[in-house]
Amino acid sequence: MKVLLDECLPRKLKYALPDHDCQTVPEAGFAGKKNGLLLTLGESNGFDVFLTMDKGIEYEQNLRGRMIAILVLQAKSNRLDDLPALMPACTEAVRSAQPGRVVRITSK
Repeated sequence: MKVLLDECLPRKLKYALPDHDCQTVPEAGFAGKKNGLLLTLGESNGFDVFLTMDKGIEYEQNLRGRMIAILVLQAKSNRLDDLPALMPACTEAVRSAQPGRVVRITSK
């Protein structure tokens, strides 16, 4: 799967998904873009999944007809130290991601 990591996530997080082609928003050339345009750019560049911490993305964007899945990490903060507990569930969610769907990933 091709995964796009939002700017709000630490760039080193991409190494936590070694079985997938992960790029950060800046690496993909989309730095500074708003979510609607970012999702469109991600789709048109072959990304399957958008990984973010934006809790309200499904309320801010019309996801009907979207070809990219959205995974929302819910952790204490976006610091790299606070995210490893979510990565097993995130890895599974990436594998089973469905276009146009939002999946929230929380620690148990």
